Amino acid sequence: MAVNPSERQLAELTALAQSGSDGPLVMLNLNRYRERARYEAPPPGGGAPEVSGREAYARYGIVALEVIGRVGGEIVWSTPAGLCFVGEEHERYDEVIAVRYPSARAFLELVLDPAIHEASAHREAGLERALLIRCADSGEGPLKGL
Repeated sequence: MAVNPSERQLAELTALAQSGSDGPLVMLNLNRYRERARYEAPPPGGGAPEVSGREAYARYGIVALEVIGRVGGEIVWSTPAGLCFVGEEHERYDEVIAVRYPSARAFLELVLDPAIHEASAHREAGLERALLIRCADSGEGPLKGL
């Protein structure tokens, strides 16, 4: 399963960011970690390659938090995921993270940031599967408008 966007997905994000018609959004991250990290090369910045997938992703997370703040984003919510109640076992995830960005342009800045590019080796080593879902951020609280 892919853990990075395809060329088509990156092109769609770029077009959205360049349109200027996009407002605040929340990226919902669903992560499933490898039991053991799988580095293709020595980990950037040093550090042991023999770590859990969650530990490898945490290395990425340190860099991501800095860049998220720099582009005007913030982590809204993060929690371990539990029982897969509806769906197949292979669809389960270990963690859910919601990150708010002021615009698609800000998210694209994160994706293209050189520090994120370097740290992505940790993300790729740590994740077995990932799903990122772009959600509108209406700024309203839970269940408003129902």
